[in-house]
Amino acid sequence: MVSKTVKSEAWGLFDRIVEVSSSDGYSNPWRPGSAGPHYVPDYVTLRKLLGVPLLLGATSQSGVPALAFDVWAAYELRRAGFEADRVWPRCSHPRIMPSTLVELLKGATRDQRKILVELLNSKKTYNGEISASANLLGKNYVKQVDVVMSAWNTGPELMISTKRMDSSFGNNAANRVEESYGDAKNLRGRHPQAALGFIYGLNHAAFLEKPRVAAWIVDLLGKLGREDDAYDAVALVVPEWVDADGVELAADSDAEEEDPLVVAGVEEPADAEEVLPLELSQNEADEKLRGLPNIRINTSVVPEHLSPGSFFGRIIGRVLDNCPVNFHEEARFRRSNPEVAS
Repeated sequence: MVSKTVKSEAWGLFDRIVEVSSSDGYSNPWRPGSAGPHYVPDYVTLRKLLGVPLLLGATSQSGVPALAFDVWAAYELRRAGFEADRVWPRCSHPRIMPSTLVELLKGATRDQRKILVELLNSKKTYNGEISASANLLGKNYVKQVDVVMSAWNTGPELMISTKRMDSSFGNNAANRVEESYGDAKNLRGRHPQAALGFIYGLNHAAFLEKPRVAAWIVDLLGKLGREDDAYDAVALVVPEWVDADGVELAADSDAEEEDPLVVAGVEEPADAEEVLPLELSQNEADEKLRGLPNIRINTSVVPEHLSPGSFFGRIIGRVLDNCPVNFHEEARFRRSNPEVAS
């Protein structure tokens, strides 16, 4: 029996949202355009995922608000056609699992699989091989990376870091962006062929309360993707929390603070063990999700070069360009065969 915590309940709801969104298979995100196929993110699913922390009253310190972006980015990569189990966090427990173990499970007999699943559900990390977070060695230090696509024969092919800022815009927002620049240099130094991306979530309240700070952040985010040894793509997501009448609500006053030693992999986080999703029936999960708060995604304040659609288009292109044509065939097929929106 899984103990009920905010994070375990959040995982249960995140999984249900993704399950419903992909119930007919992952939709093709590519659409035809005059300049070639362009990527169209699933903002409906993102709005639902971002509503879960508010629904549960999850603070930034719980880690749940940040997880919403991680789950969404991984979901979008599966929509793009990348192999589901190689994209971390996975859409089921365990969230991070080596490709060799995935293949072992696929080839196991029913009895063998039962034993393996019991081991996986023990919440043990097996010296970090199975865990709640991906800690990758960069040029000089270990870095916790939020979204990863990797296999033993390729190493990391894609690494995406996510950050979000819902309050204290004048204090911590700039630091987050500056720290990410150093993280990019560290990861790029050891993994020069990997696609490297950064998604920054900034509450729309920043544009109202601290417009000069918000403008500075937007400008700096654009500069993060200009250097060959930094990020290949950077995205800005601007959520708004609104009431039933469409009136914007105040931002969460609980500012997120990260322990730099945990982020660098020197110390273990307090919740280093894999968190199992709370066991909710479909009816129970759907009933809870009916109470999701209303979230809007404001695209009007986001320049095109920082739009999520542009971000995923560039980051996916980088992955496909840096490997042989017989790798990621489904992702190549989807991009080459964009769907006309119905």
